[in-house]
Amino acid sequence: MRRHRFDARWREGSLFVVADLTHAKIDEIEELQGFERVSMRRAAAALGVTAFGISIEELGPGADEYPEHDHSDEGIGGRMFAKRPQQLGQEEVYVALRGSGTVEADGERYPIDPEHIVRVGPSVVRRITAGPDGLRLLALGGTPGEPYDPGGTL
Repeated sequence: MRRHRFDARWREGSLFVVADLTHAKIDEIEELQGFERVSMRRAAAALGVTAFGISIEELGPGADEYPEHDHSDEGIGGRMFAKRPQQLGQEEVYVALRGSGTVEADGERYPIDPEHIVRVGPSVVRRITAGPDGLRLLALGGTPGEPYDPGGTL
């Protein structure tokens, strides 16, 4: 992973540009194992992102171990995220980077693949299953209307 900071100045006018960039190979970001065919990479932490949460989740072919959860104090999330309360109240957006699968939310099934993107509110109970070729999923999270708290989140 590389972090770059450099200045670029244009001679015409007074435009001053400072670029702040972090570059990482996904497979080199620390992988957290939780289930046999599901792993997670803490991309926001690895990249130094402080505005929203990012994780990259790998689900093997047909994986169905991804835990059913929500991000509600009153729901499953209240128990699941007891040690990481920063996760509570978050909405999430899921983008398939490769492969396919299904997002099941409140009993309805939605395809997730390179042609479909899904947003899920904090109180919605959701579960993700992988298709026959597996699924590499980009998950973006944040609490609506609140400043992001990166402590303990992805």
